[in-house]
Amino acid sequence: MKSTAYFTRTILTHLEQKAETNTLFAQSFANPDKDIDQCCLFILNQVQKSGCNGFHDNEIFSIAEDYYTTDNIEVGNPIHAQITVNHVVELTVEEKEEARQEAIQKAHNEAYNRAMQPKKKAKRVEMNNQPSLFDF
Repeated sequence: MKSTAYFTRTILTHLEQKAETNTLFAQSFANPDKDIDQCCLFILNQVQKSGCNGFHDNEIFSIAEDYYTTDNIEVGNPIHAQITVNHVVELTVEEKEEARQEAIQKAHNEAYNRAMQPKKKAKRVEMNNQPSLFDF
């Protein structure tokens, strides 16, 4: 199974930050024989072996770090699993501006479409239902 892009990005971001602050880990992280997809597969197999369904971020990050720091590690077979990441998405300034522009454009289009729709004529309702003297 190929892990979700958000899961992969979350793991990769953590590992990159760790490599920036820890030169010893940076050497292991730079190993050309290891990659993030295999790391995620290793994490999934370790989680499946545990039999648990929920983990703290640090537990998953620790498994990812083990993948990079352990030589001759057995990744495991591809598995079918569903991954849920409970993180707040942090958008860049460019992504925020793009989302803002899309929202403005969508609101503009909706307002234009409402204005261009033909107005429905109200049905004329006879208000005076009392018989007139002339009706007799």
